[in-house]
Amino acid sequence: MRFGCGFGSRRGPKPQPFNRKQKRAFVPKNNAFGLRPEIVCGLTMKLEFRIPVGLYEKALPAEWSWDERLSQAAQAGYDFIDISIDESETRLARLDWPAPARAALRRAIANSGVPVLTMCLSAHRKYPLGSHCPEIRAQGLEIFQKAIQFARDIDIRIIQVMGYDVYYEASDDETQANFVESLRRCVQWAGQAGVMLGLENVDNPYLESVEKGLRLVHQLNSPWFQLYPDMANLAAAGYHPPTELLLAKGHLVGVHFKDGRPGIIRGVPFEQGIVPFVETFEALAQIGFCGPLGVEMWADMDTTGNPLNSAIAARRLVEHLITTVWGGQTAPANQLITCPV
Repeated sequence: MRFGCGFGSRRGPKPQPFNRKQKRAFVPKNNAFGLRPEIVCGLTMKLEFRIPVGLYEKALPAEWSWDERLSQAAQAGYDFIDISIDESETRLARLDWPAPARAALRRAIANSGVPVLTMCLSAHRKYPLGSHCPEIRAQGLEIFQKAIQFARDIDIRIIQVMGYDVYYEASDDETQANFVESLRRCVQWAGQAGVMLGLENVDNPYLESVEKGLRLVHQLNSPWFQLYPDMANLAAAGYHPPTELLLAKGHLVGVHFKDGRPGIIRGVPFEQGIVPFVETFEALAQIGFCGPLGVEMWADMDTTGNPLNSAIAARRLVEHLITTVWGGQTAPANQLITCPV
């Protein structure tokens, strides 16, 4: 770790005592978001504008180790990985990992330089927070508590909340009310842990659009509960992604990037579906979005036989869209960050 003006270096002149009232810039290396700082020694640092692009864990072979998964994501040009906690016993078991297993994942992250920035928490399809059954709701709440603790241990910043009140049950007024009340508790736990929750629109009439998601965000009214929309889910449900995303201004903590077709939200190759990517990225630029953008793919649905190459191609497509829409944009000249000592 290095500090401005040579502080913290093992070599060079001996640091002189400093006035604690003086502000001095912290000089990080490329950070988890891929932002490269321009240092103004002893005063401020200015950040270059750059959208952090991540890759969904399931885009790569499931049999890969975390070391291999993270290092290959780095080689493919990704800034972070989106970990999956789904309803399978294997991935659910991660929430019960002992300290050594969690430490091993942190070491893999440190070695690769690629953080696990987001978590896709889809286990609640099997253990829904809105279930008619109190025992199942209790299981869902326990999973959520464990997920928040896991996120805090691994330094995951955002947990994606699927907008299913129930999945394998019939949705009704009771399940929707149960879902809201369960989420209210989860939002409180997330705030206590300093972990952000992002609500994702899904293939369910209860919460299939940004507009419906915003109602829930306003109802719970917490800075720790915002939106993490999926552009393909919007298109597949008959919505216009650019129009919907404009509604989310000020509430986006991340966006899922994938393609889709009417009623189909998985496995559609990029640019072979109905998502208007350029228009959608223009809408994101219009509302000032600069958060994580997660590329969502599935290795077991890859039609090329080489999911890594597909992930690399997707990364190039995203970069092309960002360059086309944002161009060489940088942070405004007056957008400076000062770090008090």
